[in-house]
Amino acid sequence: MSKILKRAATVSLLINLLLFILKASVGVISNSIAVISDAINSLTDIVSSAAIRYSVKISLQKPDKDHQFGHNAAQPIAVFLVALFAGIVGIEVIKESISRIINPYKTHIGLAVYIVLVLTIIIKLLLTRYQSFIGKTYKSPGLRASAVDSLNDVLASSLSIAGVIGVQLGLRYIDGIAGILIAFFIFKSGYEIAKENIDYLMGKSADENLILEIVNRAMKIKGVKGFNDLRSYYVGDKFHIEIHIEVDKNMSTEISHNIGNDVKRAIEEMDGIQKVFVHIDPI
Repeated sequence: MSKILKRAATVSLLINLLLFILKASVGVISNSIAVISDAINSLTDIVSSAAIRYSVKISLQKPDKDHQFGHNAAQPIAVFLVALFAGIVGIEVIKESISRIINPYKTHIGLAVYIVLVLTIIIKLLLTRYQSFIGKTYKSPGLRASAVDSLNDVLASSLSIAGVIGVQLGLRYIDGIAGILIAFFIFKSGYEIAKENIDYLMGKSADENLILEIVNRAMKIKGVKGFNDLRSYYVGDKFHIEIHIEVDKNMSTEISHNIGNDVKRAIEEMDGIQKVFVHIDPI
């Protein structure tokens, strides 16, 4: 699993680096703020991909003396920092786009601009599917966030095309408007990737369906008569569960302890759960 996640993060980084170089080159040549904004959007993707690649490496490390429950929080932290960076970049793009609307610059739109932007859309659509598949299959919040960002890039590049078409039709202000709209996509990407990861960092509890499955698994263990308390919270991107189970008070300590271990193993087999703490209540 670790090799697959690292490879996916590396592929994302290299593709975003290539697209940034291409878009930055035609952006400078054409002097179109829409294309330049799209290139800046790719720059945020490079930062995001690099951060996620590094965080994936950290999150896959085994627990150690200083991090006894592992390093699962690495990915949510990295993604949240990338979201903040996207917000700062979006503000700068809006400022420059407004300046271009007030004082339109002369542009030089050529065939290369269209080729790069269309190529970006095609590549990003393929990358979205790849990142989404790997992210969902291997439960990686970083790659799921990258998939959302890649899909937003498709829309951003479409706006870039609209902007350069407007310029060629003589509507220079369209270029600046397209730049502002692309900035909003940068904001949107930052918000969407931060939203899920804030839940991880804040220790959000599990949803009702997962809680129900946890209870069902516990109640199926022989010797469990009931439960009276259950708490769940994210530690990184995995859940820790605390559950109080009820057993016959006449049972020996050894038997009740074994029942607790059976409950623990049954729940820890579930996807998305890292650690289970079982408290025995004799009744």
